[in-house]
Order: sequence, then C-alpha cells, then structure tokens
Amino acid sequence: MPLPETVRSVLVVGLFLLVAPAAAEYPERPIRLILSSAPGASSDVVSRILSTELVKQMGQQIIIDNRPGAVQTLGTGMVVRANPDGYTIGYANVVTLAINKALMPNQPYDTDKDLALVGQFLSTYNLLAVTNGLPVRSVKELIEYARQNPGKLLNASSGNGTTGHLGGELFKIMTGTQIVHVPYKGTAQAIPDLLSGQIQVIFDNLTSISPHAKSGKVRGLGVSSLKRSPIFPDIPTISEAGVPGYETNSWGGIVVPVRTPRAIVMKLNAEINRALQSAALKERYAAIEAEPVGGTPEQFAAYVKKERIKWAEVVKKSGAKVD
Repeated sequence: MPLPETVRSVLVVGLFLLVAPAAAEYPERPIRLILSSAPGASSDVVSRILSTELVKQMGQQIIIDNRPGAVQTLGTGMVVRANPDGYTIGYANVVTLAINKALMPNQPYDTDKDLALVGQFLSTYNLLAVTNGLPVRSVKELIEYARQNPGKLLNASSGNGTTGHLGGELFKIMTGTQIVHVPYKGTAQAIPDLLSGQIQVIFDNLTSISPHAKSGKVRGLGVSSLKRSPIFPDIPTISEAGVPGYETNSWGGIVVPVRTPRAIVMKLNAEINRALQSAALKERYAAIEAEPVGGTPEQFAAYVKKERIKWAEVVKKSGAKVD
C-alpha cells in the first residue's frame, strides 16, 4: 500500500538530515591519496602541490601513498578495493583511464564500473629530448638519424602505457622510424641513463624533464603541444619542427571508489576547484609547465571518453604491448 504524501515527505526530510551532517563534517580525519607512480614522478610532484592547498582548505592531513607497478594497475586497484567513504582517494591519469583500456583489456577491474571520477585538475605536455652525445640538434635531424640507423636508438619511458611510451609510438608511426622502447619503473630511474648516453631519446613530462633541459644536461628538441612552451620559447613544437599534427598531452585527476557518496564526491570536487584558483598553486604549476584544469565530474568523464578513442587508435596502429 503506497505511503501518504505527507509521510513520504517526512521520511525524505529525515534521511536528508541524517546524510547532510555527515557530508558537512567531512573530512574528520586524514585522507590517503594513492598514487600509481614513484616518488619524484610528474604525477607525484603535481599531486603534492595540490595536496598542500587541500590541507590548508580542509584542515586535515593528506597522506601520499606511492604504489607504482604493474602499468599503474597496482595503485589503481587499491583505490578500487578501498572503503567508499572518502578517506581513500586516488590519482588517475591518461594511462589509468584512457590508454590502459586498449593496452591492457584484461585489467583486474573496470574503471568505468569501479571508480567514480571526482575531477580533472591538471594537464601538461611532453618534451622530446635527447642525450647530449647524440649528433642531432633538431627533430628533422633525429628523424633522419633514426632512418639511417633503424633499431639502434633507444627511447626511455617512465613505464609501459605512459605518454612517454605511446607518445614515442605515435612519433614512430608518423615518421616511419624504428626506435626501440625501453620502459623504466619511473622517470627518476630513466633520467640517469639518458644523461650517461645509455639511452638516447625520451618523451617525458615537462614537469619532470624541464630542470635537466634548462641546465643543458639534455637537449630539448620539441614540445608535444601545438603551441610553444612559455618556459622553453626557443624550442619548437614537434608539429612545427617536422611532424605536422603531432600532439600528445598528459593529464590527471582525482578518483574514488564507485560507491562513495555523491555528497562527498562533490565536496572533494569543490575543494579541488577552489585549490586550483590558489595563487600559490598557479605559480608552482606555471614553473613546471602544468596547467590547472578543474571542472565537474561530468566534464572529466567526457574528456576521458575523447582521449580513449585517440589512444586506442595509437595502440592499434603501433601494435604497442606491455614490454
């Protein structure tokens, strides 16, 4: 028998009063932020900058938990399995949300069904750089050298499925070159071999490679955006330097287990958007060429969908695999 309208109204109001204080009081204790990357990686750097602002705003500590490994599925899986109470959140990026769908179809979870998107908070680009011992000083010279020496150049990346990996695959597709991919467990492990000349080429996030390029320890040849970088105005884009239309970017945002209450998701989203307006954050992001993004969970979802289409095509054409 249906409940009278007045009774239903009382029940709805009662439930709201039970839920509203919980959302209003969140967070009441420290929050764990799981990163599927090693300390010092680009995602680690940008997440710590964001966390600094969130701590100021929310009045609770944010504990960074680095869990690299298994093409970023280790850390992501921990977020999937966490209690959906808002106290375990995760960093998810182009790899975990877009590339891995095509590169690893048999992942131990489904990001669409097992994660809720909170919001995107940054976008950045890659720098194509080479070791100083390589006799090339432009993108065109690199292409020519690679064509004359097929299979002899080694391209380091911070791991399988990263934009350093797939960005290199896209470069090879568009230039008809043969360059061997060498995955590392993080940028911090790849850079020393690039500096020593054991590895000759890298496509790495500006947030992590820029200090080495600024100091002259590596030679920057091109940025992966369609416009030049303000911090490297003399370095052309890869597109204008010889590979028309080439573009890749790295991006990331915050996710939570799928059953996390909507009120908590929106609270986190609001706090992230507020943090991205901070002058301190903007200054620190600008210094490492990271662009604050922001927006709603729905906008983040639409962007993820668009990026999946792009990277699925790259994986298909290149035949990229987990090495």
